[in-house]
Amino acid sequence: MPVIQLHASTPISAEDRETLKSAFGRAIAAVPGKSEQWLMCLFDENVPMYFAGSDAEPSAFVEVDVYARAEVPESAWEALTEQICPVVAQTLGIDPSHIYIRYGSTPNFGWNGSNF
Repeated sequence: MPVIQLHASTPISAEDRETLKSAFGRAIAAVPGKSEQWLMCLFDENVPMYFAGSDAEPSAFVEVDVYARAEVPESAWEALTEQICPVVAQTLGIDPSHIYIRYGSTPNFGWNGSNF
């Protein structure tokens, strides 16, 4: 049950969403036991965002959350950063130095009216 949320200060076209969704689907496989089959992607565009006290440059904040009963290895998060950051930068024209990615996992996750 992975979820990737992208909050960007820029517009995100339908074509950009498709590009990002596909890239996120490939990237999530870096987390053991996760795949695009259960991936939910959320896109939030034109978000007022300040980085280092300024909104002069485009910025993005990406949140990756997964359902996991065991600790997710650091190498999985590293692999995700290596895949997510460049595609966000290239697709939306955001300098990688203005992209933050937050990772989280939880042993509690609800779906289809009940919890795992």
